[in-house]
Amino acid sequence: MKTKLFLAVVTLGAVTFFTSCNKVPVGDIDLANAAVDSAKAVDAEHYAPEAFTALQDTLNAALQLVEEQKSKMFGNYTVVKEKLAYVASQASVVKEQAVVRKAEMKTESDTLFAELKSLIDENKTLISKAPKGKEGKAALEAIQAEISEIETTVNDATVLYNSENYFATVDKLKVAKEKAISIKEELSNAISKTKK
Repeated sequence: MKTKLFLAVVTLGAVTFFTSCNKVPVGDIDLANAAVDSAKAVDAEHYAPEAFTALQDTLNAALQLVEEQKSKMFGNYTVVKEKLAYVASQASVVKEQAVVRKAEMKTESDTLFAELKSLIDENKTLISKAPKGKEGKAALEAIQAEISEIETTVNDATVLYNSENYFATVDKLKVAKEKAISIKEELSNAISKTKK
């Protein structure tokens, strides 16, 4: 009887020891989640998408391992802790990549705004010099409407820029710049033909 009681106490002690040593690393999970959230806060999913996706995938793999280990009687969380520590440390790298890329996109936006302002001004000057015959007048009105569209696009891009959505800003401005360059070429050709 004493032997059975002793074995029961030893078994219970061993089970308690192993389960207490191999608890779910809640603190590590919280730290990794907070690290990913901090990367998300600087728009890493937009400005460093590949690195952010890899980070998110590693976190998801770690959480899946946690669930697998929970289902075992004596779960081993060593690999989980390593993955979570990697996520926590790598998140700062991803954040830095996102911050750098965002700054680059902001600079590119600033450059495009300046180029477009210059192109719009040039195009307006060229319109005043363009031939205004019967066909020319209708063409100039169409070109003037296109310039107004470009100015509207620049205003829309300014709203995006002010909300720090630099990717969308750059996309809009690039399209507007192509149109403005096309208009400039068209006007320059028309003017040079009349001079000949």
